[in-house]
Amino acid sequence: MSIPHKGEKVNLPTKLLADFYTNDTLTIARQLLGQHLVRLYQGQRLSGRITEVEAYIGEEDQACHASCGLTARNAPMYGRPGYTYVYLIYGMYHCLNIVTEPDGYPAAVLIRALEPLEGIAQMQALRGPQHPRRNLTRGPGRLCQALAIDRTLNHIDLCAEEGLLWLEATPPVPDNRVGRSPRIGVRGDTAALTVPWRFYIRDSPWISGKS
Repeated sequence: MSIPHKGEKVNLPTKLLADFYTNDTLTIARQLLGQHLVRLYQGQRLSGRITEVEAYIGEEDQACHASCGLTARNAPMYGRPGYTYVYLIYGMYHCLNIVTEPDGYPAAVLIRALEPLEGIAQMQALRGPQHPRRNLTRGPGRLCQALAIDRTLNHIDLCAEEGLLWLEATPPVPDNRVGRSPRIGVRGDTAALTVPWRFYIRDSPWISGKS
């Protein structure tokens, strides 16, 4: 980062505040594309640009963790918007979700992929030096490993003044660069398999599932 000249205005990153997370889930999922996810790890910023997300909405969504009703595991989804929901899959991979909708209604957006920006050497140390930059954060489990996100960060406020995880605002991604599709690897009824609730940046090489 260059040192500004005396009197020069410095545009510091702006943390996304609570009002960003109070919209409906699909709107938030679309707006999350291009925003920067920042993790403060051992005093160092690790960050990435969000390139792919998926929305999960309500108990009627058979692919949503809340389809079975309220449990100890999915309780954060029923809480306040702008909080995290971090869970473990296959006994080894963590997934980061951002809670949406009013308190009491279960919904969240899964962060599926990032373009790594800051702290890349530390990300490689966390993921293993054999992983090239393109594979560091391309997939929900990979990005959590690269940013040291685990269940210690479950149900935390992304808007907290002194937080370890937050989002920073960037200019919106133009509509002509945004793709939509059914969600990846979900189970459930026909609606769960076909609703176009996956959003991604079309021209980004940092999309999960790309070769």
